Amino acid sequence: MAELKRLSESRDLTRIERIGAHSHIRGLGLDSSIEARDASEGMVGQLPARRAAGLILQLIRQGKIAGRAVLLAGQPGTGKTALAMGIAKSLGAETPFASVAASELFSLDLSKTEALTQAFRRAIGVRIKEEAEIIEGEVVEISIDRPVSASSSSGIPSGAAAAGKTGRLTLKTTDMETVYELGGKMIEALGKEKVQSGDVIALDKASGKVTKLGRSIGRSRDYDAVGSHTKFVKCPEGELQKRKEVMHCVTLHEIDVINSRTQGFLALFTGDTGEIRAEVREQIDTKVAEWREEGKAEIVPGVLFIDEVHMLDIECFSFLNRALENDMAPILVIATNRGITTIRGTNYRSPHGIPTDFLDRLLIITTQPYSAEEIRKILDIRCEEEDVEMSAEGKDLLTKIGTETSLRYAIQLITSAGLACQKRKGKVVEMEDISRVYHLFLDVKRSTQFLIDSQSDYMFSEVQGDSDGDDAMQP
Repeated sequence: MAELKRLSESRDLTRIERIGAHSHIRGLGLDSSIEARDASEGMVGQLPARRAAGLILQLIRQGKIAGRAVLLAGQPGTGKTALAMGIAKSLGAETPFASVAASELFSLDLSKTEALTQAFRRAIGVRIKEEAEIIEGEVVEISIDRPVSASSSSGIPSGAAAAGKTGRLTLKTTDMETVYELGGKMIEALGKEKVQSGDVIALDKASGKVTKLGRSIGRSRDYDAVGSHTKFVKCPEGELQKRKEVMHCVTLHEIDVINSRTQGFLALFTGDTGEIRAEVREQIDTKVAEWREEGKAEIVPGVLFIDEVHMLDIECFSFLNRALENDMAPILVIATNRGITTIRGTNYRSPHGIPTDFLDRLLIITTQPYSAEEIRKILDIRCEEEDVEMSAEGKDLLTKIGTETSLRYAIQLITSAGLACQKRKGKVVEMEDISRVYHLFLDVKRSTQFLIDSQSDYMFSEVQGDSDGDDAMQP
């Protein structure tokens, strides 16, 4: 019973999904002609910016923008990070996407250039081809021989329950049928993939990896039983055992770490990669170039997103200028909310705090403040994402707050208002709940005014008056 309880608890934990600031973003919300829909895939408004991002996306997919950079520039809270997330989601899992905040580079144990180099190489993928022996067929029957002491009721055991068990797997193609003996590890692998009779699977003979390709089209009559998400495939033809080309996707940084640490592959999980010698990277680049010439590998330029790019100093910008000229450079996407400001590490002022020679390399996409209607749509999406039921009057009030203060502040009040609603044992968030948390948590304008009014009560206050206080708050 204790084992069953622990299993139930672990299943409950797998259902928990962390809700982030941009967890509602699914893509850029574009149609087939790269026109932005008004509200789609979590994206709302910013139609010109999304159309421009869609063109960038097409160039990335065609490999025609490698070694170039894109700047997302706009006021705070206008969806710059959401645009970058939309690009990442649209590219899919096959294209590497690395993200870093510029301020992180100054708080790491690594040098700034080493941290940037590692970020660049995390955004460059290597697709390695190799031939492997694969057993591919439709599952006819799975038979498990359980020991007398086995306590599991039915089905394929998983985890420790599979230890010591044996069984038989019957696979077939259109031309033949064969029975394979199963050991404990293979039974566990089949259990994890929830393989059952009628599934079409592929087994890697070398690693024992099980891949479920879909459900046999001959079992399509079971459609209602398996659900609409099930993919139906044809029963394989020819021999069960065949040699197939297999693709492995890794990043250059992963190859660097594996070859520079004694722990090898396990070093990726420690997090402490440290400085990687230039000689190691040169050897890896040479080897990857050989694989490319032999047709064994291909480079996949990914995307590196650097937020708060105005925090970089002149040395970092010089490094980026040189790094973008490399043959294997990824697509660089940077974002800033600054106007004309000082370039860090110099006394010179420049648009966005970026040197003009680096600005010349950039395709600049601007974002605009959201309208009240767009703020309302975003709040609708966030309420659904955070599982908070809110009345129409409550959303109207929250929209007004977002218009007068900021969208970020309004979004932060959603969960707080939901908790206030739970405290009064309500099911729908009303205006009174929003009003309560609005007075509990100050926005930037009210907080600033409070500091100006109460400056004499604070230590080391440098604000001399209302006008000086307003100047001091300017970025």
